[in-house]
Amino acid sequence: MTSRYTKRFAELKQANLKAFMPFTVLGWPDKESSLALIKQMIESGVSALELGFAFSDPVADGPLIQTADFETIASGFTVTQGLDLIKEVRAYDADIPIGVLIYYNLILAHGPEAFFKDAADAGIDGVLIADLPVDSSSEVEPLAKENNIDLIFLISPVTAAKRMDLITSKAGGFIYLLSRLGVTGTHERSQSADRALATTVSEIKKRTEIPVMAGFGISNATNAGAMYKAGCDGVISGSKVIELAGKPNAAEHLKEFYKSMLSAPTA
Repeated sequence: MTSRYTKRFAELKQANLKAFMPFTVLGWPDKESSLALIKQMIESGVSALELGFAFSDPVADGPLIQTADFETIASGFTVTQGLDLIKEVRAYDADIPIGVLIYYNLILAHGPEAFFKDAADAGIDGVLIADLPVDSSSEVEPLAKENNIDLIFLISPVTAAKRMDLITSKAGGFIYLLSRLGVTGTHERSQSADRALATTVSEIKKRTEIPVMAGFGISNATNAGAMYKAGCDGVISGSKVIELAGKPNAAEHLKEFYKSMLSAPTA
């Protein structure tokens, strides 16, 4: 069976378009608002979704997403409720690829077998376990495969060639390229670092045909254009979404943001 990721990326390539994948935290700022936020993403024509499960120690995330995580945990929103919310999203759109970002302790608490089965039942296509190194992924690989879920892995500008070989041999859906070192956020980007990314993208593409999506520090169309110039197939943006969602008239701000990201220059 062709995965939703494979189908969507093929459609985008055929249309000579890049992928835009926004991120938000499931259940933030509350369940109904979270669902409305995700529905607006879909209605805006985004390519795919990345949805995060709130965690108490989100080491990969910057202050905006950390705050959203802590507020969601304080509200009592659970992993099970997050899976139920994704079921509602899947009922709203049967075709959009849905990936989740989660930390391994949450999977262990839910039970690995139960988590991957419940993820498949909810309509999830890909799982990125932020704190599970590729070297340790063998414990979840059979569960992901059994449930037709792609495991998504991170590659950074300093990933060694041998490790890149291992990651690209195991990855599905897309490669998540850290466009810079550090944590997620909306900081200004370095042009020299963006140029250096082209080499990393080239090395990835020598090893796999899986699309490369750049994330971390992608907060505007200029950032996205730089990623496309480096050879990326799309971009992921989360901190900017959380920032705008917290403003007055958030829906209007987000509408303009999605529009600008979807029309970012691709050459």
